[in-house]
Amino acid sequence: MKPGAASFKRRAGLAAGFALLSSAARAQAPDLNLPPDPAPAPPPPVQLTPLRPQTPHSRAVPLPGLQALPEGGFRLRMTGTELTPTQAAAVQSLAGNLAMLPQGRITVEAQVAGPADDVSTARRLSLARAQTVKSALIAGGLTPTRIDLRPLGRLSGAQDAVDILPPGVASPNSEARRS
Repeated sequence: MKPGAASFKRRAGLAAGFALLSSAARAQAPDLNLPPDPAPAPPPPVQLTPLRPQTPHSRAVPLPGLQALPEGGFRLRMTGTELTPTQAAAVQSLAGNLAMLPQGRITVEAQVAGPADDVSTARRLSLARAQTVKSALIAGGLTPTRIDLRPLGRLSGAQDAVDILPPGVASPNSEARRS
């Protein structure tokens, strides 16, 4: 092989290598005509645990006139639209405990045992009972805007009862309302 041919091959090989390196460098250099890369994806949302009912702690002595419900909340047995003095005192005492909860709405659900044939009368009677209990809760120190009323009328269970449900406590009457 001629001495000039070997150096030519060497030069040609070096030129080809430089060409490859420069094309690789251009491939790695950002193209100024392209938009920037998108922002990284945000982290996945935090898994929150469900809130536990914020039912006031039970006292050593239960409130007379109120029945504690198994899932939280309290039930009053009412036959008319007025509370007995014992019931009124118990509801007012409960209102003081509920007022200490930092937030949340209190639901008052009222139902009646009859009349079975007049839906309108049953609904109005349950509304009157719910309003009576709301008045007692307000007298006990609970803010009126935190109280929701649900006059249920006559349900399939046909009970004369008013339920006071603290924040986070599900209605014990949800099944009866569906039927």
